[in-house]
Amino acid sequence: MSESNSNAACTADQNGAVPGEPVKTDKNSRRGNWGNQIEFILTSVGYAVGLGNVWRFPYLCYRNGGGAFMFPYFIMLVFCGIPLFFLELSFGQFASQGCLGVWRISPMFKGVGYGMMVVSTYIGIYYNVVICIAFYYFFSSMTNLLPWTYCNNPWNTPTCNGVVTPTGINNTLANVTRSLVTGAAEVAVEVVNKTKRTSPSEEYWKHYVLKISDDIGNFGEVRLPILGCLAVSWVVVFLCLIRGVKSSGKVVYFTATFPYVVLTILFIRGITLEGAVTGIKYYLTPQWHKILDAKVWGDAASQIFYSLGCAWGGLITMASYNKFHNNCYRDSIIISITNCATSVYAGFVIFSILGFMAHHLNVDVSEVADHGPGLAFVAYPEALTLLPISPLWSLLFFFMLILLGLGTQFCLLETLVTAIVDEIGTDWIIRNKTVVTGGVAIVGFLLGVPLTTQAGIYWLLLMDNYAASFSLVIISCIMCICIMYVYGHKKYFKDVEMMLGFPPPIFFRVCWRFVSPIIISFILIFTVIQYKPITYNDYVYPGWSLAIGFLMAMSSVTCIPIYALYKISKSEGTTFLERLKNSCKADIKWGPALSEHRIGHYAAPVSEAEVEVRPLKEELKEKEDEKRDEISLTIQGSNGSTAHNTTPSA
Repeated sequence: MSESNSNAACTADQNGAVPGEPVKTDKNSRRGNWGNQIEFILTSVGYAVGLGNVWRFPYLCYRNGGGAFMFPYFIMLVFCGIPLFFLELSFGQFASQGCLGVWRISPMFKGVGYGMMVVSTYIGIYYNVVICIAFYYFFSSMTNLLPWTYCNNPWNTPTCNGVVTPTGINNTLANVTRSLVTGAAEVAVEVVNKTKRTSPSEEYWKHYVLKISDDIGNFGEVRLPILGCLAVSWVVVFLCLIRGVKSSGKVVYFTATFPYVVLTILFIRGITLEGAVTGIKYYLTPQWHKILDAKVWGDAASQIFYSLGCAWGGLITMASYNKFHNNCYRDSIIISITNCATSVYAGFVIFSILGFMAHHLNVDVSEVADHGPGLAFVAYPEALTLLPISPLWSLLFFFMLILLGLGTQFCLLETLVTAIVDEIGTDWIIRNKTVVTGGVAIVGFLLGVPLTTQAGIYWLLLMDNYAASFSLVIISCIMCICIMYVYGHKKYFKDVEMMLGFPPPIFFRVCWRFVSPIIISFILIFTVIQYKPITYNDYVYPGWSLAIGFLMAMSSVTCIPIYALYKISKSEGTTFLERLKNSCKADIKWGPALSEHRIGHYAAPVSEAEVEVRPLKEELKEKEDEKRDEISLTIQGSNGSTAHNTTPSA
């Protein structure tokens, strides 16, 4: 092989193209591609690895049997997580379309794509509010003393009891009082403090950062510092996506990798603290009897499903920018395992610090363990005050939260922008994609403003619990049924084989058709059976707010039947069954985006004119060949050889 051919083959391999195929034919110049596969993998890792890996998985793990929870967790990863991840990546990559365009596979089900857009909109609104609060804490940590260290601040209440004793003349009133009382009186004060204790970090969170109101309907004032941080968050997201995947693909080299650096630094610091081993043991100690509990399996399945970002539309969107022959089978395994390994690793980091805190307070680890915002903005910040050079560790922790959140937020915004651009599809909107990105960012900021009010935390948790709960399970289940049974599993397996060069392994074929839909149905049933009205600490949400939560959840699901009825009514046919059948058929545009990849039954149909012209040309050519043969034979005869032509004119 020549040197030039060798270099071409090498370049083709690096870009994910089929060997021997020119690299340029695998690029979608109109829509754009990832710069290389590392950018796609890092972006997908950043999308899948989010705040839930840090503040939800460790809590679920110790609540559901510690190390025993790992068993159902990894079972669900193998039979549900990885297959669904591979299905969505292959779906988006094959069509090179976002969460709306891919439904050319069966136009009646395009409502599933709209449902994904609705879910991504809800999540994108409140997710950036969480990021903005992390920004707020990050900026607040730029001080010599963390503001939530002591109880001597104007926002503190008499029940505040810090874990760090202040020194000097600025002692709290509680400490002065305790120094004056003796004997039984001192014991009584200690008992009261212990039973009514609120930490300075909790009071900083409630009374200073949020200035939380007493009811979800009492919005109060907009918290201007949080509003400013929300603007910063959206500006950062917009700037990172200003050139679509071309710019975000470069940013993820930092946002997707640096959280692991911070996790490692915090882990090394954590395991060197006294009591860290106790916390890790509490995190990992198996309680094998809990494996027989259906709730443990339900939590494992739900955590795998939600943490991988299935049915959000983000996986389809990110994969749509891959080159057609990219090995998304390999990518799905790498990204899924990385996501779950990160969750386990984050558990070690969190519980080493919580174990140290429990040892310092002389309480059980369960009394300091929490999840959700309670872990990120109350329990962990309080633990950080016990560390030497606490502002440094606080800066690192909240910087990690910011990066974890941004990685997910990039994909959520890109999902919405890509769906809009692909749906309209004009040259103008493709050239001006930045304008669309800016418009979506502005709308997202404005919709997030109510969450920065004094009642904002109530609405944030309401959206988190309802907007992306059982609706995702329904969307994912319908997607599996549509691809496997409406479009046809045999056709889809051939599509994947045409794209990857090999058919999906039999394990994935079985999971796609049977196992994964059954597990998804189990998650849905589990979610309904285990449903409990949402609460926030001691606050019970009123009925009207729960009704709004259900409406948010149903708003994404109702897109599916509404669009299906609309499509059926617009389809050709005289009877309902004919229209139903026509609306389920794959659109003529379904298939690979580039013409060079549209082979076999995806090849461009030949017009009738070409069909008529080709036989005529072939017939004329045959007659010319016959004449040439006759002339040749005649000439041979005149030269004395055997003559086969007896025509006189020859």
